[in-house]
Order: sequence, then C-alpha cells, then structure tokens
Amino acid sequence: MVSEQWFRHDAHESVDEFVCSVPLTYFRFEAHDCYAGSMSYHMQTLFRVFLLKECHGWDHETALIEYLTKHPELCERIGLESVPDQSTLWRSWHHRFTTELQDTVETAARTILIKAQNAGVTVPREPERQSRRHGTEEAEIDPDDQTVLEQAETVTERVSDVAFPAFSLDRGEGCEIHENAYWDLQTYLGLRENLAVNEGARSFIHESNRERTPLGHAHREHLRDLSIEQMREMYRQAVGRLLHRVTETEEFFRAGIVAIDITESDPFTGDRAGHEDEIIGTKEKTDEYAYQWATVQLVGNAVPIVLDARPVRKGDTRKEIVADLLDSAEAAVHVDNVLMDREFDSQHILEMLSQRGLSYVVPKRMQTSEKAQAKRLLKRGKDRYETDRKLHLGDNEWHSTTLIYRRKEDSEHTDHRQYSVFMTNRKSGLLSEYGYRWEIESGYKSIKRFMAATTSKHFGLRFFYFAFACLLYSIWRAVDLLVQV
Repeated sequence: MVSEQWFRHDAHESVDEFVCSVPLTYFRFEAHDCYAGSMSYHMQTLFRVFLLKECHGWDHETALIEYLTKHPELCERIGLESVPDQSTLWRSWHHRFTTELQDTVETAARTILIKAQNAGVTVPREPERQSRRHGTEEAEIDPDDQTVLEQAETVTERVSDVAFPAFSLDRGEGCEIHENAYWDLQTYLGLRENLAVNEGARSFIHESNRERTPLGHAHREHLRDLSIEQMREMYRQAVGRLLHRVTETEEFFRAGIVAIDITESDPFTGDRAGHEDEIIGTKEKTDEYAYQWATVQLVGNAVPIVLDARPVRKGDTRKEIVADLLDSAEAAVHVDNVLMDREFDSQHILEMLSQRGLSYVVPKRMQTSEKAQAKRLLKRGKDRYETDRKLHLGDNEWHSTTLIYRRKEDSEHTDHRQYSVFMTNRKSGLLSEYGYRWEIESGYKSIKRFMAATTSKHFGLRFFYFAFACLLYSIWRAVDLLVQV
C-alpha cells in the first residue's frame, strides 16, 4: 500500500528527484525480486524505472530508454548499472509486475505529480485526478433504493463487523434482548429509505433472524440516554475500525485531502419553542429553520469516508467547528490539505490551518476590492490572476495568503461575476484539487437517504440518526474494497 510518509518532503527540485527519493520499504515486493537474465534487475530498481516512465507519461519503453541513456547520473541514483533494453522492460512490466503492483506504480506516480505541482515543481504532464481503476466511481455516488437493497446483506455484515464492537448502550444487567439487536434495527432502518422506527421495528420482527427484537419506543429511549459525546466517541471508534479494514487492501489510497462542510436537515415546520439553540436556521439565511450537522470527510483519490460528525448549535463558531473536526481527522489519518466552502473564509481559521502545517483552498466572498480587481481582469481579458494578500488578525498580526482569481468557463454572467476568488497558502497547483469538494456535497444526498425518519425534536436522537447514516454511507462506499480483503 502507498504510504503518505514519503510525500512530506518539499525540497525536491524535479519530479525525477521525487522518484529517486521514494523509500521502497513502504512497498511490498514478492520473493522473486530479480529479473533472471544476462543482467539482473532488482524489482525495487525496476519499480523506480516504471515510476519514472509513468510520471513522464511515456507510452512506450523507447522514450524511457532514450531518457535514461541521456541521464547516466539518474541511472546511478535509481540503481541501474546499465540501461535495460526494450524487451527486458516489456517482459518485466507484463510478466513480473502483478496487476496490483502496476496499479501501485500508477497511484504513486499520480501522487508524486500532484505533490510536485503543489510544491511549485515543474511537472512533465498534468496528473490525473482520479485513478483509472476507480475513475467511474462518481456515477455510483447517489444510490437508488433498489441498489442499496441489493447490497443490504453485504453492508449489514460489514456494519456488524465494524460498528457493533464500537457501539454500546447503557443498559442494566440481565436484559433479554441482545444489544446488537438495536444496532441491527438501526441498520435496517437506514437501508430502507424514509422508514420510521415504529414501522421499521414491526417489519424487522419478521425479517430478522433474531428471536427477540426491540420495539420502536424502547429503541428510541435507549438512544436518548446516550450523550452526544458518547455518540461521537463510538462513531470515531467505528471509523477507526473501518479505516483499519480498508487499508488492508492494495486498492485503498489516502491522498491526505479532507473536506469540511456543514449540511442541514429538511426544513423544520413544527413549533421549535425550547429548541431555538438547536433548530437554528438554514445556511442560505432564509426564514426557514433546520437542524445543522458538520462533517469532515476524506476526498480525492480516497474512499470517501466521513471521519467525524458533530452537531451545530447556536453560538458555535466556524473556527471551533473546524478545529474540533480536524482534531478527529488528524487522529485518524494523515492530513495534508483542507478544502472548505466560502462560509469558512475567516482569516482566523486560515491562520489556524497554517499553524497546524496544513495547506488549504477556500473560496473568498468578493468584497469591494475583489470586485474591482475582477472588473479590471475582465477589461484586460485575463482568465487567471494571482496576488499575495495579508489578512489582519488583530494586534498588529497578519495572515499571509494568496488570492487566485479564476474565470469560470461558460459563465451565465457577462460582468465581474464571471470570476471566482480562492485563497490558498500553497502554490496555485493546489487549486485544481478544490474540485474534489463536490464529493462531500454529493455525499450529503446519499447520507440523508440512509437516515431513519423521525419527527422527534430530541437533539441527541436526531444527531445519532445523522451520524449512523454517515457510517452507513462510508461503509457502503467502502464495501467493494472490504469484500476484496
């Protein structure tokens, strides 16, 4: 499996240096690690050779051989005593390298190109932002009910494996109904769209193989006894178990990119008296009210696992929310880059990210100066513009960032609104990764499809339904990988 550890170095001046610096202890090679011929080439050496070929995007071995011949110092660093001929390279790739190892070369090369581009290093070709192997995954993001039901048995099995050991109820001794029956019921509700617990519990009696199953009111009461912190801790433990399982597969690759965002439930139409701090409104500042939840999720070339979720209450600052979710994310995976929507364009949030050593891309709300600059760019016919900016933090302290103006293709506007402004603390190459953020928006649609229905105003119960839906979504997206373990 590809590790992120060796991507942390920023001092490389070329893609070739990235290739030469990859510590191959992070990769597994079979025992037959030599090519048997007049000249023996170790698999580790061949791995670097094919990694170089993939980084440069050469379709044939001839271009690779010509490049190596012209760069003898590179051959020495890679470990080549002589340049292999075309037939040796062809047989090595097609007969010695397994499909899994070929995919690893592709993944490692793509990541080198992305990291090099982000570090301002010139790259020989634009990196593909999705694996060829999993490039069609987007089409599967929004499942219909039939698709979910077809996978219900597999997902349920994985939920019992991942979640049951991490979840627990505060019940007394001698209970006749096994605790796992409650999690079985919650899974059953989530896999059948818009199903409330009372109706679901009645159906579950007939469809479950358990002798005793909980009634709807008992299920609700036990969940209400859990605190939100208990729920979150159980969720994080379950995600940790899920990550452990998927990282056992060669196909899993974490790009170190996370997206943080806030979503809201359907508008609340009842009486919210006594719940004003919990049913707080909508992000669009309409006259409607809704519960809001925040998440941090892996995006990019990774299985889109929701690493943590938390409720949003009245008075919670965006900085507190981001710091809380990042604490969870960094405890679970290695994080390089953070993507957020423009509601998080606070200079204090950006400074906190920089102090953590993280890079970011955040759209900026256009104020008077940004609008004026966009008008000048439009007049000059420029599609892109970069400028450094210092944002005031208070007490004569400043946060340095880079503003990137980018003209939208096929914009419906004819004035300065054709431009979007992004802030980043890295090179402009990082901006291309912002497109990954759409995954979290698409994911929310599926997460809500996995939520059990309820009319209850109990804040803890509402949050548990959302968090468990996040877990079902994460497992559903990872199930293809889990099946391969």
